Amino acid sequence: MTKMPPELPIEVDSETGVWTTDALPMLYVPRHFFINNHVAVEQALGIETYAEILYQAGYKSAWHWCEKEAELHGLEGESVFEHYMTRLSQRGWGLFITEDIDLDTGTAQVRLEHSAFVYQQGKVGHKVDYMFTGWFAGAMDQILGARGSALRTVAEQTQSAAEPGCDVGRFQVSPRFQSAG
Repeated sequence: MTKMPPELPIEVDSETGVWTTDALPMLYVPRHFFINNHVAVEQALGIETYAEILYQAGYKSAWHWCEKEAELHGLEGESVFEHYMTRLSQRGWGLFITEDIDLDTGTAQVRLEHSAFVYQQGKVGHKVDYMFTGWFAGAMDQILGARGSALRTVAEQTQSAAEPGCDVGRFQVSPRFQSAG
């Protein structure tokens, strides 16, 4: 393994200790701490209920992040989505690779390698990276909205490296419905 310094800008306020990246406050916690908390909530609520909660929260957060980053860096279209995948990868969630994206049809395919959830939990026989799912639809919808498109999307995880016979995670973004207005 070759080590390198972080590729994303990190600033720490000397008075408050608050970490900031791309003008957004951040938390820096050990992976096991985050995932142990995640699994505890998953066990308390059930995977399906927790996944839906995370989908909605992740969707909203991705929309906000993409909107702010597009404005900050002067990005638009596919470059916003790619910037988002890069930043997610740089933050240690895993390596997110956009295999396909088509803004005209509202579709995308994302491959996830080296998932933090799989690294922590191992081959448990079911999808463990579902927390990311809403992020892709939220990012896509923010980009579509910024382009003036009424098209909205839904994302789904189709496989996880935590499942038997799978080495990577895969996510599909597809059109949801046409909004009136």
